[in-house]
Amino acid sequence: MTIRLSADTLSAIAGLAEIPRYARTDLSAGILHFGVGNFHRSHQAVYLDALFSTGRDHDWAIVGAGVMAGDERMREALASQDWLTTVVDQSAEVSQAPCDRRHD
Repeated sequence: MTIRLSADTLSAIAGLAEIPRYARTDLSAGILHFGVGNFHRSHQAVYLDALFSTGRDHDWAIVGAGVMAGDERMREALASQDWLTTVVDQSAEVSQAPCDRRHD
């Protein structure tokens, strides 16, 4: 069964992938990132998610600024997912969205 990623489906996704452990409404923008591609979301955004999960520094949320014509498709995709995204860890043996990623 496929579950479409959105704020409304987070509870259903919780057993399949890691979900935010903080209220996203408590975040305020502190970083403007030019570009809205996957590379950024799989790196800087992952570290900020770990920080926010500690209950600290909720004033460092990211605002993505798509400045290229091709960024419109990514904006539409992210908007349809309530700005949520899933990071998948991959290796030759496995492809998974961890349910309990450790941020030590």
